[in-house]
Amino acid sequence: MVLVASRAARRKQPAQYTRRTPEVTPLYAAVRDELETYLARAHDRERIVPRFVERELRAYLQCGLLRHGFVRARCADCGLDRLVAFSCKGRGFCPACVGRRMADTAAHLVDRVLPQAPVRQWVLSLPHSLRYRLAFDAELCSAALDVFIRSVFISLRRRARARFGVQARIARCGAVTFVQRFGDALNLNVHFHSLVLDGVYLREADGSAQFRTLAPPTDAEVERVAASIALRLIRLLELRGLLAGNPDETDPLARDGSTLGELYAASIRHRTATGPRAGRRVARVGDRIAADDLEPPRSKRCAMVNGVSLHANVAVPARDRKRLERLCRYVARPPVSTARLAAQPDGRLRYQLKRRWRDGTTHVVFEPGELLERLVALIPPPRAHQVRYHGVLAPAAAGRAGICCDRRLAEHSKTDSSRGQLAPGNDRAGNPIDTTSRSSARPSSRSGNSSHACGDRDSNGFVSAPNPRVPAPPRARRLSWSALMQRVFVRDVLECPSCRGRMRVIAAIEQPEIAAAILGSLGLASRAPPAVPARQAELLCDPDLELAGPADDFTEPPSD
Repeated sequence: MVLVASRAARRKQPAQYTRRTPEVTPLYAAVRDELETYLARAHDRERIVPRFVERELRAYLQCGLLRHGFVRARCADCGLDRLVAFSCKGRGFCPACVGRRMADTAAHLVDRVLPQAPVRQWVLSLPHSLRYRLAFDAELCSAALDVFIRSVFISLRRRARARFGVQARIARCGAVTFVQRFGDALNLNVHFHSLVLDGVYLREADGSAQFRTLAPPTDAEVERVAASIALRLIRLLELRGLLAGNPDETDPLARDGSTLGELYAASIRHRTATGPRAGRRVARVGDRIAADDLEPPRSKRCAMVNGVSLHANVAVPARDRKRLERLCRYVARPPVSTARLAAQPDGRLRYQLKRRWRDGTTHVVFEPGELLERLVALIPPPRAHQVRYHGVLAPAAAGRAGICCDRRLAEHSKTDSSRGQLAPGNDRAGNPIDTTSRSSARPSSRSGNSSHACGDRDSNGFVSAPNPRVPAPPRARRLSWSALMQRVFVRDVLECPSCRGRMRVIAAIEQPEIAAAILGSLGLASRAPPAVPARQAELLCDPDLELAGPADDFTEPPSD
């Protein structure tokens, strides 16, 4: 696929779908109708709207619209043209862009990161007051995640020592963690989904890494890990001085007058932050029953200790790569499902829950302004990574190249072997890989090939592989738009629908005047949907209600 465009145009990505009409979806209509009103309310109340929030919302209004630029593809046989609009590349709530990121990340993990080993999902949910802190404090979020991963790795090493009789420091673990900010009802819920290798790597006599599978953890072991996490989190908060003193002094959002503080607190409590219904609970629909009279559901490998909930009952076998990719897509999914969001005749929006809550709730109902507040709370802060790598899967881990499963490297190795060259070893059947025959060099971000000078050993005795004898394959991190569509939807989007020929990308149009001229010649709309101006100020908040600060007094009904 050849792309004739400027350097700036190459950095843009086509949207997920060729034809997209976001102006008719309830989500797009809510953002378009309520954005200016939300900004005007914040200005009247002398509240600061962070720049990254406004930028994310305005970029979503331009996502998938041909008026703001597109890629033009043409069939060489019949001359049929197809226009694909640019995406906003947002990572907050845009279903198309976050969906593309979800599919691309899952493909990258399965093809190039996760080895042929069993994987278990560990899910950590935190107390509501801590969720408020983690929502805006990226450093504290990283520290809490480090506590979680360290406790899980200690459990794996302890079980490996009991089964194989090896020292704890010899066993090496690996994991990939996704930081999720959303709950089932579009509420703010910062929690962690970690895909942990269900076993450890042990050093052999020749210095290679051998994977040893461990038995599934027992309920007592999961409860022990949860208790360790709860104790370590308390120590972490004590060291940072967040358990004592005035909360306003340790809360930068309340001190700086930002709108995020009240939106975070209201979203965690399932309440409305501003507007005529400020302080009230979000409307719920369903067969309401008294949840207090029901016994809490019990599940295998699930524990609750001091508000810390840990679940580890989902596992994927070593050879089931398709199921592993589905699990990766699940943990990286977008926060909003457009299929579950519907507009009601009275103008409100009904969102269907994925699972029925214990109190019988099946849907939550939002006013358009309330939905916009929920979306603002779900936007992650800038420069805060949502995917983290740990242990042997970390980017700078010693021997990582001999552990990670790289299908592209395997295909490249087979090609070189057919030409009579010495190719690196490949482990497609789950057999151990000798790291002395493969390169552990991590390619530089600026050059295609980069390697260490010799095969040294790390502190644990694992071999760092020597110089490769075969040039490394291209480091294409992302799949192309057409390749990703082919993988996810099994659909060749570059196949001409008229003559079944091949379509070729001929240009990327960025200039508004050129885009308008092309759209006009094709008989398409050349103007973007107009933005709705801000409405007259309404009753903003009940003065008797206090929303700012951590949410300690709310207990969310768990799902069945």
